[in-house]
Amino acid sequence: MFHAASSPGQNRTPLPPAQAPVPEGPVPDGPRSGAGRSGKQRDPFFDNAKYLAIVLVAWGHSWAPVMSGNRFLEGAYNVVYLFHMPAFVIISGFFSRDFDLRPSRVKRLITGVVVPYVLFETAYSLFRVIAGGSGDRSVSLLSPWYLTWFLCALFIWRLTAPVWKLVRHPLPVALGIAMLGSVSPAMGGTLDLPRVLQFLPCFVLGLCLKPEHFRLVRRRSVRLPAAAVFAAAPVLGWWTAPSVNTGWLYRNGAAQDLGAPWWAGPVMVLVTFAGAVLLTGCFLALVPGRRMWCTALGTGTLYGYLLHGFVVKGVLYAGWFETPWLHSPLGALLVTVLASACVTLLCTRPVREVFRFAVEPRMEWAFRREPARPDSGRAGGVDGGHSGGKGGGHAAGAGHEALAGAGAGTAAAGAGAA
Repeated sequence: MFHAASSPGQNRTPLPPAQAPVPEGPVPDGPRSGAGRSGKQRDPFFDNAKYLAIVLVAWGHSWAPVMSGNRFLEGAYNVVYLFHMPAFVIISGFFSRDFDLRPSRVKRLITGVVVPYVLFETAYSLFRVIAGGSGDRSVSLLSPWYLTWFLCALFIWRLTAPVWKLVRHPLPVALGIAMLGSVSPAMGGTLDLPRVLQFLPCFVLGLCLKPEHFRLVRRRSVRLPAAAVFAAAPVLGWWTAPSVNTGWLYRNGAAQDLGAPWWAGPVMVLVTFAGAVLLTGCFLALVPGRRMWCTALGTGTLYGYLLHGFVVKGVLYAGWFETPWLHSPLGALLVTVLASACVTLLCTRPVREVFRFAVEPRMEWAFRREPARPDSGRAGGVDGGHSGGKGGGHAAGAGHEALAGAGAGTAAAGAGAA
C-alpha cells in the first residue's frame, strides 16, 4: 500500500503503514473446481468482495506517494483507509468463528500465517536493503515492516478466537482493550501491538456475525442508501482532508505519538470503529452477488496483497513517483489504473502457482502424523470438508482467509465474508 515504513506519524502524506492485509484472510485455496470438499459451492459474493477490497488496498498504497497537494485525492485516501482494512479484518473474524486448537487447524495457522510471515518479513527487509539502499540491515521478526503486520496480527487474533467465544460481551471488551491500546505509547513497535489491539474490535465483530447479518446488508432496499453514503463520503473526505491526521486511520500508534492528549485516543477508537463499520456495511451492500470475471481472482487476494508491495516499493525506490505530472489529476488516474491492473495480475492463477511455495506452503514433512480418531470414518474427518456450516472451512484454513484469502474452498454458510 505505500512507501514508507510502517508508521507515518503526523506527516501529511505519510506513506501508510503497510496495510496488509494480508492480509488471514485466506484459507489455502480450495479445490480448483470452486467447490469445497463437502461439495458445497463457494459464494461468489465473498470472492467478489475480497477482490474489490484488495484493489482498494492497492489504490491506497499507490496514492500515498502522489497525493501531496491534491486535496481530492487526500480525501479519497482517507475514506479508503477508514474502512478497507477493517473490512478485511471483519471478514477474517467471520471466517474464524470455528477456529479452535485442534492440531489440524493449528498446522494450517502455522503454514498459512506464520511461515508466510517469516518469509515475507525477511524478503521485504532484504528488498529494503538491496533495492532501497537502506542502511538498516536488520531482519526483526518482532517488528513487522510494511505489509507483514497483518499476518502477525492475524496470528494473534486467531489464537485468541476461542477466548472471545467464551466472553459474555466480547465486543465491548474488545473496544475497551483497543482504547487502552490507543493510550499506551510504551508498546512501541513490538509485534505492532498498537495496531493489533486497535483493529481487534473489527476481528471480534466478525466473530460475532452470522450469515444472516450479511444477507441483511445485501438486501435491495439497503443498496440505495449505501450508494448515497459512498457518494457523500468523498465529499466529506475532501472537506475534512486539511484537518484530518491520517495517523488515526492507520491505528498504529498511541494518541501521544500523534501529539494529541491521551483522552483523544479512546474517542478516536470509537469514532473510527463506527465509521469503519458503516462504510464496510455499505461496501458489502454494493458488492455483486453473482459470478463475474473477477470472482476467481478473489481466491488469490493474499497473493495480491503480499506481492504488490514489492511493485509499489520498487517504483518508489526507482524515484518514478517523483515524476511531476504524476501528481496531476490525470497522473493520479493513471496511477490508479496501473495499481488496479497490477494487483489483478498478481491474483491470477499463474502467479499463484509460482509463489505458492511461500504463500501456501505444503509442509507435511514438518509435522507428526495425527493418530486416527474414532470419528475419522465420518465424512470430512477431523476438519472434514465441513467448511460450509459456520464458516468453518474458511476459518480453519489458516492464513489465507486472513487477507480475505480464499477460504478453504467453500463459501461460508450462505453469506460470508470475502
